[in-house]
Amino acid sequence: MSQFIQVHMLTSYPPANLNRDDLGRPKTAFMGGAQRLRISSQSLKRAWRTSDLFEKALSGHLGKRTKRKGLEVFDALKAKGVDQKVAKEWAQQIAEVFGKRESPDNDNPLKDLEIRQLAHFSPEEKAAIDALVEKLVIGRKAPTEEELKLLREKHSAVDIAMFGRMLADVPKYNTDAAVQVAHAITVHEVAVEDDYFTAVDDLNEGRDDAGAAHLGDTEFAAGLFYLYFCIDGDLLRKNLENEELSKRARRALVEAATKVAPTGKQNSFASRAYASYILAEKGSQQPRSLAVAFLKPIPGKDILSDSIKLLSDTRKNIEEVYGKCAEDHKEMNAMTGMGSFEEILNFVEE
Repeated sequence: MSQFIQVHMLTSYPPANLNRDDLGRPKTAFMGGAQRLRISSQSLKRAWRTSDLFEKALSGHLGKRTKRKGLEVFDALKAKGVDQKVAKEWAQQIAEVFGKRESPDNDNPLKDLEIRQLAHFSPEEKAAIDALVEKLVIGRKAPTEEELKLLREKHSAVDIAMFGRMLADVPKYNTDAAVQVAHAITVHEVAVEDDYFTAVDDLNEGRDDAGAAHLGDTEFAAGLFYLYFCIDGDLLRKNLENEELSKRARRALVEAATKVAPTGKQNSFASRAYASYILAEKGSQQPRSLAVAFLKPIPGKDILSDSIKLLSDTRKNIEEVYGKCAEDHKEMNAMTGMGSFEEILNFVEE
């Protein structure tokens, strides 16, 4: 049985629009008959894996997700003196290794250098592509079938090892995700509000026209979010084949989840926050979220304290009927000063 690390967090965000739907509204979900704010797992994972914190902790061990690698190769070949037509042909061949190319477009002659689906490139694959580009520049010959074997089953990309990779055309090189992330939801009911705003022209002295130069509106909401994610420690070690890197990855993930928020509308709201409460669990038992604790939206004014108590009570009650759901755990409460963040990080790293 796998060694699972489960992390439960409560984070309060002031007025914000961190994760928008197709209409620009904050994402929501109905749970327990009430509307809740929601931050999608996709939004959370992207914020974490592209954060400065992740880059600092895991430099050299992060991939790059893009459809435009063929364009990058084309530009590199051209910059090194390869004829444009030849550079495009070679770049197309390299791009096709990672997926089907886009169809030609009369309005964009380089469109067919892009692939149709996002591909996540590991550092080893990027290095292999860079080495092939140098070889092509020196040899001035088209890449051979052997040279185009650029995909790698084994790699050191922590973000791929954690969140997985799917290459539809070459499933041999897929990676099963070692981390599952739930959508974060508020523990209480919310109402999305409208912010009507105006912008004034700085050169308008108000003598002839006292009106605004721009009128607009945006939607926002505030809330206390419950976030849950689970790390399959055995699968993470298998994906990376490096115990030390696996430890660093677990630590970096928990630190990023605690401190890093999605970037949506941050300039407008500065809605940055650290988690107020963290519960981390370790064990070989089947994982389970504690979202059921908030099936009934929490009312009242002391929502954080009530949420922590409800989370703790729910965990104890589940273990009363199912038995222990984890072999060890650590808690941190930033509002009361209980525990420490360093203890949490050491716990998940060990």
